[in-house]
Amino acid sequence: MSLALDLFSLVAIGAGAFFFFAGTVGLLRFPDSLTRLHALTKADNLGLGLIVLGLLPRAGSLLDALRLIAIWVLVQLSGAATAQLIGRALSPRRAAE
Repeated sequence: MSLALDLFSLVAIGAGAFFFFAGTVGLLRFPDSLTRLHALTKADNLGLGLIVLGLLPRAGSLLDALRLIAIWVLVQLSGAATAQLIGRALSPRRAAE
């Protein structure tokens, strides 16, 4: 059973790291600010979710697991709000008003 949990953790954390890397590539390659922001927020949220999922079986207690989930939820909420504010500030329609 430990081998299966180790393998699951390894795959989930590796997939999360891949999505972080993909978000960074999107940040560097996309042409304008809004598409860069979209790529970065989507990939980073998924990457962090997969890393938290991979770390959950390794949590020492239920409280530690709940802390990991709480951190992930807070990052989701703050990332969405921040992306919305930045997107509004960079929107071409908003600049014309």
